[in-house]
Amino acid sequence: MLFYLLLSILSSMPETDGRIQDHAITASSQWYETTGPQYARLNREEGDGAWCPAGLLQPSDTQYLQVDLGQLTFLTVVGTQGRYARNSGKEFARMYRLNYSHDGQLWRSWKNRLGNKTMEANDNAYVSVIKDLHPPIISRYVRLIPVTKMPTTVCMRLELYGCPWHDGLTSYSSPEGQLMMPPGYPIASLNDSTYDGAHERRKLSGGLGQLTDGVIGQDDFLVTRQYHVWPGYDYVGWRNGSLGSGYVEMEFVFDKQRNFTSMKVHSNNMFYRGVKIFSSVSCSFKPRLIATWEAEPVEFRTVLDDRNPSARYVTVPLGRRNAKALRCRFHFADVWMMFSEISFQSGRRGSREISTAKFSFTTATCQLLNSSPSVTNPSAKDQPDDGNTPILIGCLVTIILLLVVIIFLILWCQYVCKVLEKAPRRILEEEVTVRLSSSSDTIILQTPPVPPRVSQMDHPYERVFLLDPQYQDPAGLRNKLPELSRSAETSACGGGYAEPDVTQCTPHQCFQSSVPHYAETDIVSLQGVTGSNMYAVPALTVDSLTRKDISVAEFPRHRLLFREKLGEGQFGEVHLCEAEGLPEFLGEGAPLPDRDGRPVLVAVKQLRADATNNARNDFLKEIKIMSRLNDPNIIQLLCVCVSSDPLCMVTEYMDNGDLNMFLSQREMESTLTHANNIPAVSLSDLLHMSVQISSGMRYLASLNFVHRDLATRNCLLDRRLTIKIADFGMSRNLYSSDYYRIQGRAVLPIRWMAWESILLGKFTTASDVWAFGVTLWEIFTLCKEQPYSLLSDEQVIENTGEFFRNQGRQIFLFAPLLCPPSLFELMMRCWDRDIADRPTFEGLYQAYQRKHNIPKYLV
Repeated sequence: MLFYLLLSILSSMPETDGRIQDHAITASSQWYETTGPQYARLNREEGDGAWCPAGLLQPSDTQYLQVDLGQLTFLTVVGTQGRYARNSGKEFARMYRLNYSHDGQLWRSWKNRLGNKTMEANDNAYVSVIKDLHPPIISRYVRLIPVTKMPTTVCMRLELYGCPWHDGLTSYSSPEGQLMMPPGYPIASLNDSTYDGAHERRKLSGGLGQLTDGVIGQDDFLVTRQYHVWPGYDYVGWRNGSLGSGYVEMEFVFDKQRNFTSMKVHSNNMFYRGVKIFSSVSCSFKPRLIATWEAEPVEFRTVLDDRNPSARYVTVPLGRRNAKALRCRFHFADVWMMFSEISFQSGRRGSREISTAKFSFTTATCQLLNSSPSVTNPSAKDQPDDGNTPILIGCLVTIILLLVVIIFLILWCQYVCKVLEKAPRRILEEEVTVRLSSSSDTIILQTPPVPPRVSQMDHPYERVFLLDPQYQDPAGLRNKLPELSRSAETSACGGGYAEPDVTQCTPHQCFQSSVPHYAETDIVSLQGVTGSNMYAVPALTVDSLTRKDISVAEFPRHRLLFREKLGEGQFGEVHLCEAEGLPEFLGEGAPLPDRDGRPVLVAVKQLRADATNNARNDFLKEIKIMSRLNDPNIIQLLCVCVSSDPLCMVTEYMDNGDLNMFLSQREMESTLTHANNIPAVSLSDLLHMSVQISSGMRYLASLNFVHRDLATRNCLLDRRLTIKIADFGMSRNLYSSDYYRIQGRAVLPIRWMAWESILLGKFTTASDVWAFGVTLWEIFTLCKEQPYSLLSDEQVIENTGEFFRNQGRQIFLFAPLLCPPSLFELMMRCWDRDIADRPTFEGLYQAYQRKHNIPKYLV
């Protein structure tokens, strides 16, 4: 509230400083001249009241409003409004994306710390919505792109808040950060997660990231200033010896040639955890980008401190060297080295005036007041010098200024520092507000620019993508990675389909005698009509199938009343239907919930009329397999319609839909959720869900069935929070982003798959255990984000190769905040590299059952 009070106070100042001229505001199109981009200023009612792109905005359109800020600017806040036009307008945008560029040529998309690119905007035409940019951006050009889900008319007004980026740093390059896996501590991912440049072969180049976001890491590198992020998020770190040298090399490029006085590096020093500040640094200089590095570097040796583990700034004198680019090599003093911020103090070449990433409160206050001509000239030098009038005026002005400074300091300390995520020790020496509108519009005090940070490793390796044709032939992958052949030979028996009459592995072939037999020739991979491989099953269970093998009854087709389409696949569709008279048809003991007089809803899988003979046979096989399943936590086949086309199977449908949608719409139970009637779940509810899923998978494993697509999207939920495992997820467009298509062949849920499933095409009960661990992670994050949301699909596949190599470079899912440490340890066991070391579903069920039965505070 204090923040918005400051905005309202400052918005009352009557005149404009005209910093952003009309010609600097452009757009991709405009409806009329009176709705051009120059009318897009917040809280202004000129022209027809806003910028409106031409025509109806389609979901696929990319219309934009572009602002040239005139110089590199540190942006932290965006404000938007719709078109009010003195109560005659009603157009506004509900969402928008933000693109930015340093030079107007190379554009980057802003995304938040969780990887989301879309920001919520307005829900009416008159109220302004202020959004903080987490992380902030450094740019000269900004494009605001309205987003819509349906054709609509959109109009917008805009305000940007920030300060000039006097550091002048335009990009930095470095090795990527690494994964720290200390025994007895949480895994710390020390990567530069907000870096906006290129990321190739473990090198970051051409962008800016966490080393310029103004967030200072804390003394304990596992403690973060952000919410819902992983341990180590605030730092970029490297392990000694992992880069092939005893130092980390970073390059910094600036907007112009500068005279460098010093560099400040914020470094962690938890020496009792093997982390120290760098022992020495050597910096070389380039006067121009096309020049060679100068022969004489600046050397600096630090004083190591083995008594105080606090993080600190290390100031490196740069001897007033002139350059446009620097290359600094930071030498290790211990096992790990971690940076959270780097800043430079410099002036233009030949100038004694220093430009820095610091500012004082007094300077900031003057700049803020000077944005309005009504207070830009507090001195009385133009007043006549007779009598006591000048003295009185000077005293009054001084008192007013002191009161303004005090109010400003209070507001700054109470809110602005917190909102803009700036460490209390980092204060810029100069600050101004970037304005699109006049002084009568809102203003905000911005935070300090911050230096660059990078992370990467110089360990190139050959990528193994599952989109390679050799994915269908695991032997081909062994040619690429010879170590695969050794692993495959020792783990060929790693997974789960053994029937009693199928030959078992000999003891020397298997990790353990209890591990079931695995042989691809014994397995039928059943392709469901909705496109999902729900079960890989032993071949003997589907041989010589006839109609008499179908144990469920034929239901009258005309009693199925269509309600909605749930999804579709290559050869079939899934419909939500109302089944008239189904309880009477099934008789006593039918697996139907108490309907309280309401109609019975069922899911109907229907084979398309144009399906191939193979698809038809697979459909009948799927019916036989489904009819075998009888467990409280597995979706049950109720009846079929196979006497005529189209062939249908009727299964249970749960009132609360799928678990992913259910959890993503809820928060953890608290006093706040109770007071505001917010849908909530408790830790006990999450444990109950985990127990049920493990119970259902225990049942499947006992039949040697392999699900291959276990995830929250494939778990259905009724009103009593009873879970039933199903296979509808792949058929629904809602979850299309969870699947990766391999050059038009298979569609696979790679973010849930074990390394051996991706690299070797090997699906076993043990790979289902891996997917169960990811499903648990979804549950304890309340399905608020996708697994490995910060990695692209290709990076997920590369990370799979790291799991195989097992050299400590693989990236694990972070520990959910809602998950007790003992439960996260169970998840981590599910992701063990060695198949034989993963827990069984029986063991997982027993463990989660025990956790569910003990008091919440003891979990």
